[in-house]
Amino acid sequence: MSFSMSLLLAVLAAGDGGAVPAPTQRATIPPSAFTVFKEDSGPVNYYSVGEDNGSPILRGVYRPGLGNVVLMARVPEASRQAVRAVSWRWRAHALPRDGNDCGPGASDSAASVFLAFKAGLKLMVVKYVWSTVGTVGASCQSNRGWFFDRDTTLLQVGGPLDVWTSYTLDPRREFVKHYGGKLEDVPDFVAIGVMTDGDNSQSPSEADYADFVVEW
Repeated sequence: MSFSMSLLLAVLAAGDGGAVPAPTQRATIPPSAFTVFKEDSGPVNYYSVGEDNGSPILRGVYRPGLGNVVLMARVPEASRQAVRAVSWRWRAHALPRDGNDCGPGASDSAASVFLAFKAGLKLMVVKYVWSTVGTVGASCQSNRGWFFDRDTTLLQVGGPLDVWTSYTLDPRREFVKHYGGKLEDVPDFVAIGVMTDGDNSQSPSEADYADFVVEW
């Protein structure tokens, strides 16, 4: 076969425009990578790293009287503008009383995952929660400020308890859905956060997190 014919076949096999898709890169964010986000946390860290069937997990055990604590983990530099997906598992053990970040109810949740973007000096977050009450898919603008914006979506509501559930999201598309604009203008995806809290309802709240994976 001639060189020109081989080149033509390669281009056709590559699809539209002859562009060969870049191989997917993956990075696991281990539970030990999550540290306290001091700017938005109380003084007592009520999270711990453990194991479940040989796999590392992060456990949040909130008890009344504590201030809420947020944990954050940075994502790989290479994924910041190229991220395709973020996936994780979570498992609730105790739901806070009437917890519903989008109301009515207390702005508490058994489990929350934050996808954080940085636009200049401003942090823009999409928060996904496991709510006690409410409607799956409900969204709300829970914060707007000079240096911090947050939108919240109820991803899971009620039980079952003590059962793992997995989710996969495209952070850049989620950003556009909540904040508008175009995919090519989405700011850097910089971090993943988690929170289990019950400070507003002053009720116990408990959940596990595992298998955080970033793909780009």
